[in-house]
Amino acid sequence: MNPTLIPHQPKIARVSASVLLFLTGLVACSGDESTPPPLAATGTPGAEEAVGERLFLETRFAQAFKVFVDTGGDVNDPTIGDNVVDTVETLGAPITPGPFKGLSMNCRACHLVDDVLDAPRGGMRTYADFARRSPLPARADGKTVAVRNSPPLVNTALDRPGGVLFHFDAEFNSMEELIAATFTGRNFGWLPGERTQAIAHIARIVRSDNGTGDLAEEFDGTPLRVLFGGTDASIPEEFQLIPEFRKTISSATDQEVFDAVVKVVTAYVNGLLFSQTEDSGAPIRSPFDVFMEINGLPQAPSANESPIDYSRRLLQLVKSRESAGTLQFVTSNPNRTDGQFQFHTQPFSFGAQELAGLKMFLTKPAALAASPAELTAGKIGNCVACHAAPNFTDFKAHNTGTTQKEYDEIPGHGAGAFMNLAIPTLAARTADDLPATEQHPVASERFRAVPATGTTLTDLGLWNVFANPDMRAPQPKIRAILCDDQQPCPLPDATLLDRAIGRFKTPGLRDLGHSEPFMHNGHFDTLEQIVDFYREVSDLQRTGGLRNGDRELGGIALTVQDIVPLTAFLKALNEDYQ
Repeated sequence: MNPTLIPHQPKIARVSASVLLFLTGLVACSGDESTPPPLAATGTPGAEEAVGERLFLETRFAQAFKVFVDTGGDVNDPTIGDNVVDTVETLGAPITPGPFKGLSMNCRACHLVDDVLDAPRGGMRTYADFARRSPLPARADGKTVAVRNSPPLVNTALDRPGGVLFHFDAEFNSMEELIAATFTGRNFGWLPGERTQAIAHIARIVRSDNGTGDLAEEFDGTPLRVLFGGTDASIPEEFQLIPEFRKTISSATDQEVFDAVVKVVTAYVNGLLFSQTEDSGAPIRSPFDVFMEINGLPQAPSANESPIDYSRRLLQLVKSRESAGTLQFVTSNPNRTDGQFQFHTQPFSFGAQELAGLKMFLTKPAALAASPAELTAGKIGNCVACHAAPNFTDFKAHNTGTTQKEYDEIPGHGAGAFMNLAIPTLAARTADDLPATEQHPVASERFRAVPATGTTLTDLGLWNVFANPDMRAPQPKIRAILCDDQQPCPLPDATLLDRAIGRFKTPGLRDLGHSEPFMHNGHFDTLEQIVDFYREVSDLQRTGGLRNGDRELGGIALTVQDIVPLTAFLKALNEDYQ
């Protein structure tokens, strides 16, 4: 089965369906001559996602809960009253109470789904939050928000050329690394230098869990140590781990217990994909996808066809069929009886306006920079340069000018402030300039920080990670990105570091309506604001006013009149849910 994004409780039903298919397959293959092996020996494919979901929701892994237990609290009573989760921060007034009020931090607190669906200012999320910068548990460092907001987790595990990198600045080489760092990092209240404490605490929770409490009961109340053992007769079939994910908790080290936790949570997150067809894996639930299907347009590149070449071919096919008058538009949702979205208020449609936006999105200029004539005519989004179909991301990293805009808008800075900011060269950069790590827990983090009046704090993205000796794993992949995939790279690291300034990973564009505010710093509230921002920075790039700006920005040629159709197309990438 292809996993799909659906709310929390149906997730268990999905795993149960996998169990049913699995068992049916065993019976079909066995005939009358053999007996299937007992489930305790084989486990249930998909059970790792169900167990991973439970731990994704677990609120006792946070540093605040360790303090609670260390001062006499009951390890099986999660109620401690950490106010960081009492509310859900939004662009307006906070949502009160938050879904985890009275508890402590967990993964879901910053990667919401249907948790505040019916609350004022709430709604569906694609495993993202509503904050410009995600809230942090209180600690001695005085930080109350993360440097960035929480990116959507849906489709984060898609295969990509050159391998996978995670987080806005590509710090993590794998999903496992990201999850391990999250459980032991500042989002859960752990300061740099406290990783060993965090691992020991999480192992303690797993060993001591007795299966009581609301969360455990949602998952049939099996103690975690029993679930990880995988063979006990008390384990429901849908939670019976296959041998690959099992661990004998009683004899395992703290690190081994922690690794087992990370492994099942990784399986859960890797299963968060938008709805797709069983046979081809093509997305099916946005107006754009329905438009593609009813017009018989190719929904994925051909063999050996790059996403950018596929996008060019798609543009020509759309124009050809439009000229022939054979294009069909979408006026309702074929996946629902009422013809509408389930969780979006916009009409489920793909019409003339969305088509005009699609053509702008896919259109590139004749040369690298748009010509005066192209600037006057508009209708060239050049979006495809970084957001090629069908995934609408190139899985790389670019400087779009977001950091510069935010820095220059800080009171006391002004236009040109970021251009003139003193940024250390590779030879001059020290550990104190870089993010705090286990090796350097008191580093200043001044270039991965929230900008503030009266300071030179800012966020330089990949600059913080590239050639950072404390972050070795992602270096080959980042070097390839900075070197435009030239192999071997002819440029020295000093040059590549300059290229890294202000670069952040390219996000996918599906279901943006459930992940605002936008950009790594939540700087924009609407898609219209973002399109207008790209009009602004494209002019800066062409006139040399953008520090380390991506050269593709100079190819954008949009007029004010182009904002509405282009955003209409982007909204047509919003997803419906099963």
